[in-house]
Amino acid sequence: MDKLPTFYIPHGGGPCFFMDWNPAGTWDGMARYLASFADDYRSDIKAIIVISAHWESQTIKVTGSRQPDLIYDYHGFPAHTYELKWPAPGAPELARQAVDMLSAGGITAELDRQRGYDHGVFIPFLLAFEQADIPTIQISLSADLSPETHLQMGKLLAPLRKEGVLIVGSGMSYHDVGALMGRKEVAGAAEFDTWLSESMLDIKGRETHLAGWADAPFARACHPREEHLLPLHIVAGAAMGEKAERSYHENVMGAAISAFKFG
Repeated sequence: MDKLPTFYIPHGGGPCFFMDWNPAGTWDGMARYLASFADDYRSDIKAIIVISAHWESQTIKVTGSRQPDLIYDYHGFPAHTYELKWPAPGAPELARQAVDMLSAGGITAELDRQRGYDHGVFIPFLLAFEQADIPTIQISLSADLSPETHLQMGKLLAPLRKEGVLIVGSGMSYHDVGALMGRKEVAGAAEFDTWLSESMLDIKGRETHLAGWADAPFARACHPREEHLLPLHIVAGAAMGEKAERSYHENVMGAAISAFKFG
């Protein structure tokens, strides 16, 4: 391939795909999507960059370890979910390249040789890349949560797609935890999902839509805090001007959830 596409995927709730749920089948559709979303490109993937909703830093950081540990950053789940393993190797050379590309574009970045993969990485990737044999690095979100910063990060990383690097944003297109857990009403999910899908398919207007996402219908009802949406900005930025498709759509626990492929 000339270059790999980019993906914005949902990673569910905690270790949700590895538990029994009532009602049964709550996360099965999302699990099936995650298990297959990269199938058409496996032979072309040399390395993976993933941006998870669960890592923010004042200065952008990139995992630089040759064998990152796992960070079980979820709480109150069954004991077996803290024994899950996903021993994918790191990619220190790619990490340094990413740091240099971001820094050259005006976004200060640095290596973090201590940090491992959080659950926004290893939980969906246990399904998508079960063999854990593809070198992977994780890049943090900027703690300023600026849409423009994350769009620019994607643009700066875009050339890596031609080198066999798959860029994946791991979040959730709807993320009001209280509503998903049934503590309050799910509000505006369908309306926001419709806006988001139409905006991603609008090649010419996509960047403007993402920069102004907070003005979308029910934006703050669906994302009281935007860390689960911003991985989308990076992967969209890395494929700016290219076609998009909604690669997954489902109502989960009362909320409309979507995933997108770019390029």
